[in-house]
This record gives sequence, C-alpha cells and structure tokens, in this order.
Amino acid sequence: MFKLTPTELERYQRQMMLPGFGEEGQKLLKSSTALVTGVGGLGGTVALYLAVAGIGKIILVRGGNLRLDDMNRQILMTDDWVGLPRVFKAAETLAGINPDVEVEAIAEYITPDNVDSLVQQADIALSCAHNFEERDLLNAACVLWDKPMVEAAMNGMEAYLTTIVPGKTPCLSCLFPEKPDWDRRGFGVVGAVPGTLACLAALEAIKLITGLGQPLLGQLLTMELNRLEFAKRRSYHDPDCPICGKDKTRGITNTVELLYGQLQQKELVTC
Repeated sequence: MFKLTPTELERYQRQMMLPGFGEEGQKLLKSSTALVTGVGGLGGTVALYLAVAGIGKIILVRGGNLRLDDMNRQILMTDDWVGLPRVFKAAETLAGINPDVEVEAIAEYITPDNVDSLVQQADIALSCAHNFEERDLLNAACVLWDKPMVEAAMNGMEAYLTTIVPGKTPCLSCLFPEKPDWDRRGFGVVGAVPGTLACLAALEAIKLITGLGQPLLGQLLTMELNRLEFAKRRSYHDPDCPICGKDKTRGITNTVELLYGQLQQKELVTC
C-alpha cells in the first residue's frame, strides 16, 4: 500500500479524523484508480470530490466539446473553454486543485472497442454518462472484469443512485431490463441537482474503497428534489439476467454486439 507524504497527511487530516477512516483509509484511496465516464455536471462533480478526497488516479472519459449551455452545471469548466474538448479542461482544473492526484483525460465516448481496456485499468467505475448505451457497456464490462460500479443518473429534478458489486448485487441490467427512453436532445436541469447526486456518488465510491459506513449494496436510492423526498428500494437480482445471471458470458457478448449496432446508427450528443 502507498505511503502518505507529509503534505498529504496535512491535506487530508480532517477526513482521517473520522472513526473508521483514519490513515489506513487514506492509503486505500491513494492506492486506488477511479474511472469516471461522462464529465458533465454529474461526472465532473464526482471527479472533483474524488480528487479532493485524495484518490490516487482518476481516468476521465468523455467525448465532445464544451457548450455554453453546459456552463450552468459543469463546475470544472471556464467560459474561455467553450468550443473545446471539455475533458482536457476538467483534467487541468483537477490538477490545479490537487496536484497529488494523477488525472488521465480521454476525449472519447465509451464504446465496445475501448470499454474493456478502460475498466481493467480501474479499481472502481462511476457511471455518469449521458446515455444508456454507454452505461450498459460499462455495466457489462464491470461484471465481466469483476469491478464495482457506482451508478448515478438524473433527469430534471429526479435522480437515482446505487452501488453495483458483481456477484453480490443486482447489475444495471437487472434494474433496467427495459432501458429508459431518454430524450437525446437533452432535458431541463438546475446545476444543484447533478451536484447533489454527484456528492452522494463520490461518497459511495469513497465508502466502498475505504470500508467507511455502509454503501448502497442491493438498494436503489431515489430522489425527488422538487419536494426533497428520498426513498430506498431493495433492487431485484434477476437470476436469468443476460449480464450477471447464469449465462452471463453469452449475455455480455450479446450486449456488446447489440450496442455496437446502436452506436453505429446514432450520433452521440452532449447533454
């Protein structure tokens, strides 16, 4: 396990004061790599809180350029970066906030060609992409390579969050055997909504890595932020799930083939 430098001991001293965290928890963070897909209002804020917590490395994956209508929620961005690849600005901002964290920026979307390699490089994945094609690919790869995944998504004033551990919890395909029909033109969003969800998603990753508290294993947290209503629902583990069920290897192959065809037919857009 990695040693902490004097600077890190000072930087993280307040969180190391938490019962059940301590210096060992900080070392576990430092020795971990997180893959964050979708570096927008949700993924960018997730990456920010992982960086300030002292995770060792963050791999940021997101294609597309920054748009002016992204600026109400993407807190790693600056106005002068509009029209440029957002993932590089995100990496630059994170490096300025915490230079002790290694950040790798990949200006691509999740595809069948890159997902396995990306997941194998990480200890944990955070699913924050703007479409279900990418989320399904990430889920299938995490199940295949036995990597935990924090799944977080929002639409308008609603959001959900869960933590998926292959072999122990339902996977994303169990939760959503029929995929939500998200409007590819985007949806209305107040920046504080993905920000709220992102803080909780980052906390789930930190808990899973360090053993702090109880992650949302086998539970789906739903949020209705218009009324600040929160609920936990136990998620169903489908024994015949094509991804994590009895014949999961064939299911993963089918998923990759299906989504590859869908990605060829659709143009990915930013949300």
